[in-house]
Amino acid sequence: MLRRSLGLLLILFGLLAVTWVGLQYASAAWYDLETRAALETVRELPSSEPESMPDTLPVGEPIGTLEIVRVGLSGVVVEGDSETVLARAIGHLPDTPLPWNEGNSALAAHRDTIFRPQKGVRLGDVLRLKTPHGDFDYRVNETLIVKPEDVWVLDPTSNSTLTLISCWPFNYIGHAPERFIVRAERIPTVNVAATRTE
Repeated sequence: MLRRSLGLLLILFGLLAVTWVGLQYASAAWYDLETRAALETVRELPSSEPESMPDTLPVGEPIGTLEIVRVGLSGVVVEGDSETVLARAIGHLPDTPLPWNEGNSALAAHRDTIFRPQKGVRLGDVLRLKTPHGDFDYRVNETLIVKPEDVWVLDPTSNSTLTLISCWPFNYIGHAPERFIVRAERIPTVNVAATRTE
């Protein structure tokens, strides 16, 4: 009798855990869809005069979308690096410049959600960041594995750089001991619509 009750309790616990994880993924997917739609609406608005690009944004403010087509990575980028932000999006570290400004802009996400495809990133891969202030392309020029205290990866750079940060190893259970870093330098942005029509 005790063994049967314990078995039923474990099954119930398992069902609750699966339901909770499913709800988290559904919530993140819904947030992603809503944020992408809002960003596209802003991008499509006619601009009568040049809009100044902000140096800072409030936490939770959408910045744009990041794509690495070759590995199938696509996610919404939001200002902030809190657990609330990282549970639903790619977070921009507020102490680094926003992507449309010069310098080293850092983005972070969880290795087991949005940044999982990052494990397939190779040198030369192109990243595209689409924002209401323009599209920005970057080419991967370095990947590193560092300790969490190696914050030098956030140091300012003289050129426009995108630094992606996630935990490593990707298949580690629990709090991973190291960080996987992707460094990419901005390159001239290719107008995809124009190249398709030529």
